[in-house]
Amino acid sequence: MFRLSIVTPEQVFFEEDIQSLVVPGTEGYLGVLSNHAPLISALKPGRVEIRDVEEKVHFLSVTNGFIEVSKNVATILCEAAEFATEIDIERAEKAKALAEGNIKKVLDGSLEFDLDAEKAALERAKNRIRIAKEKH
Repeated sequence: MFRLSIVTPEQVFFEEDIQSLVVPGTEGYLGVLSNHAPLISALKPGRVEIRDVEEKVHFLSVTNGFIEVSKNVATILCEAAEFATEIDIERAEKAKALAEGNIKKVLDGSLEFDLDAEKAALERAKNRIRIAKEKH
């Protein structure tokens, strides 16, 4: 068992003792168990899998961020986190369509937006949709 804290700019999203954790590292998914070696890694948008002390598995969508593991404490710092069961698919679909439209307008020169920011918004929306629709 070890402590997990998930922190966003707005709040401490999750803080509990857990059995295991799987996170989307930039080089692939990383698994964390009790007594894990110290670790710092960047995270990309993806699915976080948490196994709590009662062996129940919880799935979350996270955005870009970082994870630090040290002395049986794992801390995830990310832009946003959301439990899969609480994702509003309709809102995510609207965000996806908006980002796709903005990307198209930027590429054809009719809109001056930050292309990288729009691509990141599209990736976040796709991630939320995928996680919400997965059968857990």
